[in-house]
Amino acid sequence: MATEYSSNTTPAPQMTPAELSALATRLRNRAESVVLRDCPEQQRDLLAAAKVIEQLLQLYAEITAELGADVIQGVLKLVGGR
Repeated sequence: MATEYSSNTTPAPQMTPAELSALATRLRNRAESVVLRDCPEQQRDLLAAAKVIEQLLQLYAEITAELGADVIQGVLKLVGGR
């Protein structure tokens, strides 16, 4: 039976920019904590993950500023986002 969506997958809830920012902060704080001083590889991985999230948030902000939040929300709805 045909439906409005072309995918059989269930849309996953998307994180908001505020949630992503909080996650990046937690990752950075964990990497810089005393707990991981003996694990430099994990520190680098956590810092890299935090940096990627921060860069994506910056890109999102730039796109939103250029196109407008209503356009972004419409695109996200089309691709199964929030």
